[in-house]
Amino acid sequence: MRANLNFEAALRAPGRCFIIAEAGVNHNGSLERALELVDATAASGADAVKFQTFIAEEEISRFAPKAEYQLTATPAAETQMEMVKKLELNRGQHEALIHRCRQKKIMFLSSPFDLKSIQLLEDLGVEGIKIPSGEITNLPYLRAIGRSGKPVILSTGMANMAEIGEALNVLEKAGTPRENMVVLHCNTEYPTPVEDVNLKAMLTIRDTFGVRAGYSDHTLGAEVSIAAAALGAVVIEKHLTLDCGLPGPDHKASMEPGPFQEMVRAIRNVEKALGSAEKNPSPSERKNIPVARKSIVASRDIAAGEQFTEKNVTAKRPGTGISPMKWDDVIGRTAKRAYQTDEMIEL
Repeated sequence: MRANLNFEAALRAPGRCFIIAEAGVNHNGSLERALELVDATAASGADAVKFQTFIAEEEISRFAPKAEYQLTATPAAETQMEMVKKLELNRGQHEALIHRCRQKKIMFLSSPFDLKSIQLLEDLGVEGIKIPSGEITNLPYLRAIGRSGKPVILSTGMANMAEIGEALNVLEKAGTPRENMVVLHCNTEYPTPVEDVNLKAMLTIRDTFGVRAGYSDHTLGAEVSIAAAALGAVVIEKHLTLDCGLPGPDHKASMEPGPFQEMVRAIRNVEKALGSAEKNPSPSERKNIPVARKSIVASRDIAAGEQFTEKNVTAKRPGTGISPMKWDDVIGRTAKRAYQTDEMIEL
């Protein structure tokens, strides 16, 4: 399926969540490790791998502090600029990753963090753009994304409803129709405490703004992503690393390939389990109907010509005779023949 769907078609596939492995900067600046993350994504069954595209000097001022989670995961003396600079991917590395994704038949995605990076992704012909949470209040950035006309996935960590609505309006006015947008509920704490997830907000976003909605998951474990799929997320994004013990800002809040693959499997099973809105016997259980249901039978020997009463008939398995729902049709009728105890009544 992944090989035959373009990005927008994949996002609209009925009953199927689009799963993104957020490789982000978990390559630690190594193309070899980034390619391994592509391979791990393909092996997991996810639909896309997403990296981050940025030019550190265009994104971060030299006075910018690190986030608290970054301070705990990287050298204290290192500035945010120094940390991020080591994680840049150049154009050639992007091209190598896109080529590997095509080989593996998965989607390449990336989040640009500055105007030059938006242009780079445009030049590389990416099918869609993922807007990271930190850019939701960046007006010139949003306008540049909106002008591209590409399908947009917008993360909403740290945002309130008014900010989300304003960002959607900017994208729309710039040229991206709302039907080409997916909005992801998100919390940007790494890892996110479960009590801060507020997963029902995903549905509030969907219903308030009339958009398709999903979830970008920064919790530990798979439970919340699986719950999001059950609630109807059209996109789920989860950080993937080759090793949670590697140095770097995001590894500790990421999922290793084995557990990530199990999460994808669980989400796909949830999708199957959700089924349709109709209630009918399933193909697998139809054979159980005659075994588990009951029929009207003689509760004692009954002579021919005797009247059926509540004292001489009862309901017992199997369900291959007259249903007990026909009880009132049987009571008061006359037996046309003799019955032994447990024989099914006939009319």
